[in-house]
Amino acid sequence: MSKPNKKRYILAEVRGQYAEAVGGEDVTFEGPGGVEYTMPHPLFAPKEWKEAVDAADDDEGQARAMLGEEQWATFEAAGGDPTDMVLLNMALREDMQGSLKNGRPTRSSTSSGGTRKR
Repeated sequence: MSKPNKKRYILAEVRGQYAEAVGGEDVTFEGPGGVEYTMPHPLFAPKEWKEAVDAADDDEGQARAMLGEEQWATFEAAGGDPTDMVLLNMALREDMQGSLKNGRPTRSSTSSGGTRKR
């Protein structure tokens, strides 16, 4: 039971608000030759994805982990540079920190019985 004047969070709403703040749970980007690729946003990536990216020994390993083998093969065949994937990952993290530093996503009026600060 909620205590009076305590913030109450609904996890599904919190996740949705953060996903909206960073542009979604997945990232779609255009690679060489105009091909579109999709990968998880680092904030929402599954544990296995994060571990594989972190465990990579070099840029190519990190790019493979980020894209998965099928997309990596397409990316590599199109002349993709693994360093560009590392830079994309860095840009996503910087954007995420900037989005969240400017104030956390607002809570909806239905997620709390209290009033929102303005």
